[in-house]
Amino acid sequence: MSNFWKKLNRPILALAPMAGYTNLPFRQICKHYGADVVYSEMASATALNFKGKKTLEMLKSGKAEKYYVVQLFGNDPKYFQNAAKVITKKIKSDGIDINIGCPVKKVFSNGSGAALMLDAGRAVEIIRQTLQGTNLPVSIKIRSGVKKVTAYKFVKKIKDLKISAIMIHGRSMRQGFSGEINYSQIKKVKSLVNIPVLANGGIDDPEGAIKMIKKTNADGIGIGRGALKKPWLFFQTKEYFEKGKYEEFSLADIKKVALRQAKIFYGNMGKHGIMEMRKYLLWYFRGFEGARDARKDLVKVESMEDIKKALENI
Repeated sequence: MSNFWKKLNRPILALAPMAGYTNLPFRQICKHYGADVVYSEMASATALNFKGKKTLEMLKSGKAEKYYVVQLFGNDPKYFQNAAKVITKKIKSDGIDINIGCPVKKVFSNGSGAALMLDAGRAVEIIRQTLQGTNLPVSIKIRSGVKKVTAYKFVKKIKDLKISAIMIHGRSMRQGFSGEINYSQIKKVKSLVNIPVLANGGIDDPEGAIKMIKKTNADGIGIGRGALKKPWLFFQTKEYFEKGKYEEFSLADIKKVALRQAKIFYGNMGKHGIMEMRKYLLWYFRGFEGARDARKDLVKVESMEDIKKALENI
């Protein structure tokens, strides 16, 4: 299997993995608006080892999602090889990513996610087992730091493994999802390795994307929460990189995007898709005049007709 990371134009624009959000319909809307790479939600290596139906269903993908990366999490190396085999044979994604950066307490306390930055030996064995279970490119996602272990110190210990890419969230585990970005750590890692490095964290507009690239020398960016508010951010960022300017989306444009996404959700999940769509609608419509009242309607939608009426009233 070829390494797709080598084929991508720079800067690479990726939809960063987000638990509860980067499902198939949302990945597809982000691909439509220009994401080069899309990541799944975190999938348990243990569950995949036992071929858990719920996890397999969560990871299914569509033709419109090239390039699609499945992200694994866990703390036991013995499960990762078989999980990688299942992904390769059943999910048939374009790549596999290992979560070594999640700061959520229940994940960290279990020795998974960002906790693996404190246990390089275990992290190395997890990466090795994953590589042995697949011919897909394997990447990792880490934090700028966990306690006294910086991203640079961690990557020095694992850089000789055949990793295809690294995404670095520019905030430490302690910072979580807010605070200043540690640009220097990302830049140091970029100077250490000769594989694509993607910078992640706090990118809400095209200006922020360019700032991130300039300050880190990264090969690309991972956009997470910024895409929840604006899935079209990928399109705008590409415009800005190419032309030095970009087109703002009007309220009418945003309504069209929301309706397009709702149709994808409904087409893939039926009525449950409408329930899922509620949380995305709340991200879309913030800061507009009358948004507070509109959000009260959006959180109650139960059908496509409900969504259309709610959008008309904004």
